[in-house]
Amino acid sequence: MLFVIITIFTPISGAHFNPAVTLFFSLRGEISLKDSVIYILMHIIGGIIGVWLTHFMFDLPILQTSETMHRTGSAQWGSEIIATLGLLLTINGGLKSRPESVPMLVALYITGAYWFTSSTSFANPAVTLARGLSNTFAGIYPAHVLMFISMQLIGVLVSIKLCHILFSDRRSG
Repeated sequence: MLFVIITIFTPISGAHFNPAVTLFFSLRGEISLKDSVIYILMHIIGGIIGVWLTHFMFDLPILQTSETMHRTGSAQWGSEIIATLGLLLTINGGLKSRPESVPMLVALYITGAYWFTSSTSFANPAVTLARGLSNTFAGIYPAHVLMFISMQLIGVLVSIKLCHILFSDRRSG
């Protein structure tokens, strides 16, 4: 599903569905501040509408907040740094080596990161916020959302430096 969505929306918005990805490219000067703000607002609105539609499809109360208290702690927060960093490395490495493969690479990475991170790899602040609005197994207690998003933002900042080191066009002499 993720592969399909990324593929069909790449010509429209560059397939930006994630505030962390948008922020990464904005901080590198590859997306204007105006477009970044619009994309991030749309990510958040889309995440909220998406969780409400999911509740509708599964005949759950549309408006709810998570009561899931056990999804928290340093291991899960640290996982979000790693998950976000890995996602941005995947996108940038793919853009550098095989741009046409980025949708598949992202889909494969997110699927794998679901299994190899203790947080199940949110790696997306809009999704994290939306999960605070769902009292299902996927929910995040609203008071914990800010820490997950903070860790994702740390992942963005680390990835900017690491991607510059790994994928810059500099040639060693």
